[in-house]
Amino acid sequence: MVPTSASQIKEDNDTNVEPPNSPRHWKVLARWDPAESRRPVIDEAPAFYPSLEEFEDTLAYIEKIRPLAESFGICRIIPPSNWSPPCRLKEKSIWEDTKFPTRIQNVDLLQNRESMKKEKPKGRKGKRRRRISRLSSSRRRPSSVSKSVPSPETNQEEKFGFISGSHFTLEEFEKYARYFKDSYFKRKDNVGVAKWDPSVEEIEGEYWRIVEQPTDEVEVYYGADLENRVLGSGFYNGAKMLSGKNDMDQYIASGWNLNNLSRLPGSVLSFEHNDISGILVPWLYAGMCFSSFCWHVEDHHLYSVNYHHFGKPKVWYGVPGSHATALEKAMRKHLPDLFDDQPDLLHGLVTQFSPSILKDEGVPVYRLVQHSGEYVLTFPRAYHGGFNCGFNCAEAVNVAPVDWLAHGQNAVELYSTETRKTSLSHDKLLLGAAYEAVKSLWELSARGKENTNNLRWKSFCGKNGTLTKAIETRLRIEEGRIEALGNSFSLLKMEKEFDSNFERECILCLYDLHLSASGCKKCSPEEYACTKHAADLCSCEGNDRFILLRYTIDELSSLVRALEGESDDLKAWASKVMEGYTETQKGEFSSVTDEEKTLKEGLFDLNLEFQLDVEIKASLETYDDASMMNSVPCVEPKNLGFLVFGKLWCNKHAIFPKGFKSRVKFYNVQDPMRISYYISEVVDAGLMGPLFRVTLEESQDESFTNTSAQGCWEMVLQRVNKEISKRSSQVQNVHNLENIDGLQMFGFLSPFIIQTGLDSIRPSSASTPGQSLSYTPYHLHLQATEALDPNHCLVEYWNHKKQRDSLDMKDVSHQTHP
Repeated sequence: MVPTSASQIKEDNDTNVEPPNSPRHWKVLARWDPAESRRPVIDEAPAFYPSLEEFEDTLAYIEKIRPLAESFGICRIIPPSNWSPPCRLKEKSIWEDTKFPTRIQNVDLLQNRESMKKEKPKGRKGKRRRRISRLSSSRRRPSSVSKSVPSPETNQEEKFGFISGSHFTLEEFEKYARYFKDSYFKRKDNVGVAKWDPSVEEIEGEYWRIVEQPTDEVEVYYGADLENRVLGSGFYNGAKMLSGKNDMDQYIASGWNLNNLSRLPGSVLSFEHNDISGILVPWLYAGMCFSSFCWHVEDHHLYSVNYHHFGKPKVWYGVPGSHATALEKAMRKHLPDLFDDQPDLLHGLVTQFSPSILKDEGVPVYRLVQHSGEYVLTFPRAYHGGFNCGFNCAEAVNVAPVDWLAHGQNAVELYSTETRKTSLSHDKLLLGAAYEAVKSLWELSARGKENTNNLRWKSFCGKNGTLTKAIETRLRIEEGRIEALGNSFSLLKMEKEFDSNFERECILCLYDLHLSASGCKKCSPEEYACTKHAADLCSCEGNDRFILLRYTIDELSSLVRALEGESDDLKAWASKVMEGYTETQKGEFSSVTDEEKTLKEGLFDLNLEFQLDVEIKASLETYDDASMMNSVPCVEPKNLGFLVFGKLWCNKHAIFPKGFKSRVKFYNVQDPMRISYYISEVVDAGLMGPLFRVTLEESQDESFTNTSAQGCWEMVLQRVNKEISKRSSQVQNVHNLENIDGLQMFGFLSPFIIQTGLDSIRPSSASTPGQSLSYTPYHLHLQATEALDPNHCLVEYWNHKKQRDSLDMKDVSHQTHP
């Protein structure tokens, strides 16, 4: 190709520092050929129009439409008319100043190209091959926290589809995309006439003509798989808010904000603690006319959700997951040389294939057109692909409702046969979901505590529950493999931290080893295999070979029964789950209800007037409610953390910032005759939302964790009372403590922690309750917890605060004007 007119060269040079032989300077020589249109004639995928009420619960709506849409593989979701989230990418600093990388796509070679192993012919295609080899020196490197990408071991001289293109700003890319499309679709009869825009159908027909029957080189750019660090998300979130906009709350907190979607309550991806790029953290896609996303399925056969931020439409094609094997068979039949060249061809996302041929081969394939402001949902193992009709920008992320677990299990078994590395630990997600379900069932059965979260998880349990079946399926797989090994392996308990610091995977098939692993003490002490390949690891005999089990087959069978509702198994697993949360309280959770019953029946004297540190009323003269001050412990804030938006991250009384940490004195759980410091903190527990933890500062092994601040400190109180009871026979006048306020102990009710601009006080020293303290003032100013939420996104807290303030004003008015 050669450069176009001097004016065009000048226009490009104004915004580009690349050399004149860069593809960005090439003139568009190919032209639209409407007479040879190859537009496929296929059925449309369904479109759904949720009501305002339905749109509020993202996963509930996906579950509602799944029976109607899954058989198509893909569907379109058109939000209510009032859904119009502002796009971050339109900000001047991003639109005009931030550059992103692109790839060059050879559209005419996406389906019709020759095997790299064959001798390269002379002529046009031979020139193209040489150009590809010259430009492909940069390679796309996989990351341990990124989606699967072509193996770095592959010879990049022989790798098609990952040629680095120009770097653009969005402003520059829009200009280039418009120039390309205007040039390509320029008609002979529109000389001197205003530019026109071809229809989606006209572009679609030309696209498949290029792919199926190429006559010219057609090269385009695609800003695909752009990680968050490049341009960021198109959605605003709590960390990147639009200043001065008070109507942003619904968009920042919404489940349809792709920054929130993966870890919504009910998505098992919430049990993955790493921010895996492209799976849990959205990727952006900046497209131009003909830029393509080739046939593929999502990693681990996850669901995906794509949002079209702005620009020209995207045309999608989908094949339902039930016919994924049929698509693969059809493509292997028609592209045998490419599959011989690269057996994992479909993992590379570089091969397009005609929907018309798929249809002729009996593969059901469906089409949809996605416009700006619309979502596209893809279902597990549903192949999908398509192309862009012009400059646009979209964003995508994965999500995993509980019904995905069966598909995810199939995916990891398939990956094992292909020796393909996993992106996630499926067993970690599976067990994480089971733990949450056990906790929810226990709350419902033992405490009668009902809320949206535990009722949701209960719906996945029972003898025919989705989660119950997923655990039972995994149990049967593991049971069969261990039985097949006979008695030649010793069974050992796996250490809890076996894979906590780094991934453990089978050295033979890359299967994840979170649940079980085989090894040999004699020949391979640092290498492990899965139970399927245990016998292939080595040929040693005797007691040297072993199987590590996180849970025995009996324990997993008990877990199935617990999820089915068997009370004894549920109690046993509730104890295990809480054991995992607190790490050192072995077996105490199972007896909590008995201790509570004993306390309620009055078997202990509960008349000790419990006082924490000295009152701080005098230091907080701004506040008039002396009765409240009398019972407030002196809490020292250590770290206020940062805000997470969601219903679980606040209640009507308090805000729970992620990473919050405070320090307070209380009776020592090991020796209640002493007073010691405790560290209270809030950590992210994924789907569970915040997890509250209290740790004895002088002994890190004494750690107490619960899903509420109240429950957490009640566990501390119960432990103290247990120690007091042990001493009651030896020491006179020792009584159990009656109650405690967890929110106060964390500091969530302390005005100097929650309210902006109020001085705080720090105790300098004290030894026992009631002893005089000296205080040193220090300042939080704009770092109070309420200041973390200036736009009042945590609606439940702020609505209740308004009610409290209103009642306080009425009380003041009543006292002033009787």
